Amino acid sequence: MPRNSSSFRFQQFTIEQDKCAMKVGTDGILLGAWAPLSDSQQILDIGAGTGLIGLMLAQRKSDAEVTMVEVDEQAAEQAMSNVAASPFGDRIKVVCCAVQEFRPEGNQQFELIVSNPPFFTGGVISEQEGRASVRHTVKLSHQDLLRSVQRLLSPTGSFCLVLPWLEGLRFMELAKSYHLYTWQKIKVSGSPEKSPNRLLLLLRKTPPPGDVSEDGTLSIYATDGADAPRSDAYKELTADFFVK
Repeated sequence: MPRNSSSFRFQQFTIEQDKCAMKVGTDGILLGAWAPLSDSQQILDIGAGTGLIGLMLAQRKSDAEVTMVEVDEQAAEQAMSNVAASPFGDRIKVVCCAVQEFRPEGNQQFELIVSNPPFFTGGVISEQEGRASVRHTVKLSHQDLLRSVQRLLSPTGSFCLVLPWLEGLRFMELAKSYHLYTWQKIKVSGSPEKSPNRLLLLLRKTPPPGDVSEDGTLSIYATDGADAPRSDAYKELTADFFVK
């Protein structure tokens, strides 16, 4: 995955990313391709970055309206540019503000909220600007994220996110105190031989009835090794996006 290139071309849109600290990566692609859409008409992407995930969701559901919230001005400008150059620009709105301050018109709530959030909850932040600082929970703590989701998610809506393995397990427990409950979790590993290193999570405002929380597994590559091909499951998940 060429994380540092200035652009990344998909089948139906291109992501320019020279102004964004976080480049196109596996986490965002996973979330954009996997998040269950069902009947979602109003979708919110928290921490939009380049606009990748919102654009993927707009491609997947042709009648959905997508709102992206991004606090970083340069990233928001780049997301706006990427949206404008896409076939879905008339259905996507980019708002430059912190989600804690985001107030949609008419107190609108969303049927689907997605986020590829910061995941370092402690430690020393690198003095270098860019990727390291973006991935610390400075501008958006997990507590603030959960408060915002509780406020903005419709009563029957879904909240989907991707996190590293340990942070994901902690997030699931923390979410319960905000009355957000895990309905589905997908364990993602680099290859079938490796242990899971990230989680895809789906949470809702109501606890699942009984033990219906679903577990699944997904490997990015078919085998371990530098030249390993992508797994069949990952290729199927992303078939509508990667240029063949």
